[in-house]
Amino acid sequence: MNTRMIPRWKTDIVRARLDQFPAVALLGPRQVGKTTLGEQIGRERPSVYLDLENPADREKLSDAAFYLGSQEDKLVILDEVHRIPELFQTLRGLIDRGRRRGSRAGRFLLLGSASIDLLKQTGETLAGRIAYVELEPFGVLEVEEDRGEKLWVRGGFPDSYLAASDEASAVWRENFLRTYLERDIPQLGPRIPAETLRRFWTMLAHNQAGVLHAAELARGLGIDGKTVARYLDLLVDLLLVRRLSPYFVNVGKRLVKSPKVYVRDSGIVHALLGLENREAVLGHPVVGSSWEGFVLENLLLAAPERTKPFFYRTAAGAEIDLVLELPGGELWAVEIKRGLTPKLDRGFHHAREDLRPHRSFVVYSGEERYAKEQGVEVLGLRDLVRMLAAGWGGSRRVGPDSPFHRILFPP
Repeated sequence: MNTRMIPRWKTDIVRARLDQFPAVALLGPRQVGKTTLGEQIGRERPSVYLDLENPADREKLSDAAFYLGSQEDKLVILDEVHRIPELFQTLRGLIDRGRRRGSRAGRFLLLGSASIDLLKQTGETLAGRIAYVELEPFGVLEVEEDRGEKLWVRGGFPDSYLAASDEASAVWRENFLRTYLERDIPQLGPRIPAETLRRFWTMLAHNQAGVLHAAELARGLGIDGKTVARYLDLLVDLLLVRRLSPYFVNVGKRLVKSPKVYVRDSGIVHALLGLENREAVLGHPVVGSSWEGFVLENLLLAAPERTKPFFYRTAAGAEIDLVLELPGGELWAVEIKRGLTPKLDRGFHHAREDLRPHRSFVVYSGEERYAKEQGVEVLGLRDLVRMLAAGWGGSRRVGPDSPFHRILFPP
């Protein structure tokens, strides 16, 4: 089995953006499947593919304006585009010239690891000419229905999930970490000691789903708070770590103001902690918070665009794991519980009294769906992902020809 056999949820979104914008940036961590998706899009229309890590392809762009101008009737796919940031000014000129000739959309598909420099360059140079799509690791809609546990343990990076064994998956993830620490991150700017950054990343995994305590991290690493902030910014920017902001509401209570922090891929959490298989994960204290992060990422992958995610917590203990502010204005409260008999504590109900969400859910490890007290709905992860992906709170984004249509709208 290979990544080409697994349809990606974001494919239709990339197509739609190419039909609307001259340039689309497909962003995501290394090895998440950007090249595979780009090649798939390229096979659907006249296109040319350039890998900017390949010296021969880079040479073609020695006179970028001439070469790219000669490809005006094709979609130009530029992989690892962050390697040549000075290219964006050329793209702007070509896009503007094409617009004057009536070529307004579908000119360039840019593939790259997200970085501050890349987003800044494209944002300043291609403002109004470019759309951004983030490609995440596999989600539960993209794998077989009975493979959710495997996806959680191994994570969603294609080569990790599809590995022949748990051991092979663990080896792949360890090499993924080493490549980022020893090669990719040093190329992005000032040198960061790989060992120190590895320790920082591992500390985040130990504190998965916890509120950020920068001072404690700084003490543990022997660095200052500004350096902690710089390390965290880098991992967030590379789409490897998520900062979840607190939800502020005027309830006359003291609210937690620091963000919660998640290592975004559950398989990377387990790799950082040396957990190679399901039994090791289930026996480790991180099991509940790892599951929480896994659920969070899957829900945000499926949520309608412009959904805003938060968490809610007061100093007195009122808490909701995930608050979704949907584009239509609805507020959804989601509590995440690992296990088959989810129990809600008073903090969740007190938080609901504060926020008065339109709907309240408990996502648990089982599959049965049932109602709990006070209008709370208990359901499995896949069911809530389906609800979000089908367009609750926003317009449907899956057409009848999509491989996901059958999953979201069963007959």
